[in-house]
Amino acid sequence: MKTAAIINAMATGKAGGTLNPPPSLRIRNSTFAWGTRTYVMGILNVSPDSFSGDGVARPTAALECAQQMVQSGADIIDIGGESTRPGSEGISAAEELDRVIPVITLLRKEMDVPLSVDTYKYEVAYEALNGGVDIINDIWGLKKERRLASLASKANAAIILMSNQRDISPLHEVVFDDVIRVVADDLRHAVDEAISEGIPSTHVIIDPGIGFGKTQPQNLEILRRLEELKALNYPLLVGTSRKSILGHLLNLPPSERLEATAATVAICIARGADIVRVHDVKEMWRVCRVTDAITRD
Repeated sequence: MKTAAIINAMATGKAGGTLNPPPSLRIRNSTFAWGTRTYVMGILNVSPDSFSGDGVARPTAALECAQQMVQSGADIIDIGGESTRPGSEGISAAEELDRVIPVITLLRKEMDVPLSVDTYKYEVAYEALNGGVDIINDIWGLKKERRLASLASKANAAIILMSNQRDISPLHEVVFDDVIRVVADDLRHAVDEAISEGIPSTHVIIDPGIGFGKTQPQNLEILRRLEELKALNYPLLVGTSRKSILGHLLNLPPSERLEATAATVAICIARGADIVRVHDVKEMWRVCRVTDAITRD
């Protein structure tokens, strides 16, 4: 039996019974009881070159945006200061700090919602944790900076580990024999590194990395076979919101990908997603509630 088939059998209970949901995670005043409902992560871009065109620069504007997302149903606010769209230019840690720390400081002062920082830089993660962030969202899954794991461990913070193939497929052109196996192996390695640095397994969340070093067909295959990653038995976050895979299908700009995002959110929930990372919180919260009512016991 192929690796992917084994993963699928485990996830669907055909090879030794169904898996229990991962243990709950407590962050501030929020309890994430995996398997009971889908949680919504609202994207707060504070970079001027966000691919979706929704970046906000002023901390007060960011606060208003975050408050609106929480009112609309967001369970987590994910703050990012560097665009990670394909072909984007990286920025220095100093510039990223200038963008995110004033926002984090203000949000933490005014809100008690769990905060995540979308970064792979040690200096940024360090200052963000000191400023009150609860989660490190690492798009490189510790490949760029392994010390993020020890930072999270010392701060008792959660960490999101993404499977990112841009190091071996920077132009999204490499064809993998079995993309699910590649992603699963990548995530296992990242999780093992995180736990070896002292992070409790309950504080680890995994992300298959839609759009990061995968071809268009591979991205669609991951979504089609998402439930196979449940065999890893960690909370599963998926981010498809407004991404280019939807633009390729519909030939539409990011601002017109709402319905396509909704379709992928519903599919992801039906196939095991625990968290969806989205721009349009109000609309996707509604999609989550309806899909949860249909798919969850």
